[in-house]
Amino acid sequence: MHPVLALAAPARQSAILIVDDAPDSLGLLQDMMRQQGYQTFVASTGKRALDIAMRVQPDLILLDVILPDLDGLEICRRLKRAPDTAHIPIIFISACGETDDIVAGFDTGAADYIAKPVRMAEVCVRVRAQLRLRSSSDNQKQQAERLQLIVDGMDEGLMLVDGDGRIAYANPASEGFLAQTCSLLAGQPLCDLIEPPAAHDYAAFFANKHDAAAAARCRGTREVLLRQPEGALRAIDLGLSPMAGDEALFVILLHDITHHKKSETALQHAALVDPLTRIANRRHFDAFLEKEWQRAIRSGQPLSLIVIDVDHFKGYNDSLGHAAGDTCLQAIAEALQSHAMRPTDLAARYGGEEFVVLLADTCSSTAARLGETIRADIERLAMPNPRTDGAGVVTASVGVACIVPTMFDDIRSFFVSADRAMYEAKARGRNQVVSMQAGAVWEPMLGGRAH
Repeated sequence: MHPVLALAAPARQSAILIVDDAPDSLGLLQDMMRQQGYQTFVASTGKRALDIAMRVQPDLILLDVILPDLDGLEICRRLKRAPDTAHIPIIFISACGETDDIVAGFDTGAADYIAKPVRMAEVCVRVRAQLRLRSSSDNQKQQAERLQLIVDGMDEGLMLVDGDGRIAYANPASEGFLAQTCSLLAGQPLCDLIEPPAAHDYAAFFANKHDAAAAARCRGTREVLLRQPEGALRAIDLGLSPMAGDEALFVILLHDITHHKKSETALQHAALVDPLTRIANRRHFDAFLEKEWQRAIRSGQPLSLIVIDVDHFKGYNDSLGHAAGDTCLQAIAEALQSHAMRPTDLAARYGGEEFVVLLADTCSSTAARLGETIRADIERLAMPNPRTDGAGVVTASVGVACIVPTMFDDIRSFFVSADRAMYEAKARGRNQVVSMQAGAVWEPMLGGRAH
């Protein structure tokens, strides 16, 4: 084996999408990437490549330029225009090796270009280099995004005020306290938003920060009344402290003490329930996941997610009709609901024939066992499916992911991990369970049977 190929596989299993309409080339690349320790997804058409890229969000794409439907350049353009896939590095692998072809590839946003016939050692080195570059870039971007998410997600208002006492930045919570958008708040004097006599103290402090008496009244936390545009007053604890650094900036924290906040969870029941299956809908699930994610961060307890996708459902609908399809989905939803009985559990229809079950305070092994129980329960419903190859009844592929989240983890990656596990269950033959720790390698399959 070439020394380059003998290098150790990456510690974390990266996902690579390989797009090529030539079976020999596709198989060779897939075998080589798997030998290097990567999880692989394959597509032989542009439409299929776009679908997998949007759903799985691979870490890197190896893309042929010439495909039977969409060419690789157009696929690259579409992926780079979509926010969810724009960050994915794309390496073109093509027999079109002229300078104009290579330039066109880079112009569409490709990270690299390899001409056929490929040298596998070169492909492996270039893939590894792009994954390293992406990891470094992602780490920096994620740190900034996570910090922004923390600030944006705070219940307390946070503002930055310059040395003249004017607002330089306000987080979303500040908008609620002051009934003004962040753009309108920017540049306003802080003292203009505060009811006297406190407003006079802050005006005096920013006019002369060496005034010990004014500093004593303003630094730290004190109760003030914020004046809203329509004239209403809101009782707030306002904290002021200087930021370290050469630039004169002050941090302002706003904490509501009126005890009359409107509940952010007061949504209409109809807006939270899927009308067909009568279980939670995607909107309810997304809000519930965010709440349980934050609770898990505070408690340090594991959070598990099960993704269930009905096998061959399109064929079921085509054979038996949409009315039968609706009945099938309702029966599956009822089975799922029986496994989400705690207040911290939620079963939901995520879309089409895909369902999810969120389990708080639940470890990976327990969630995996429940995933197998759900799979078996669906099979035991014994709903005939004339389009299935083996079982003859409706079955489902199940993916399970578990994480003990911290404030530095990405909630979207958690869902993608469970989604990838479900795709892996389908790739292994359907009607089975694949479980993984979020961000880790695949765990062995459970007791599901491939049909």
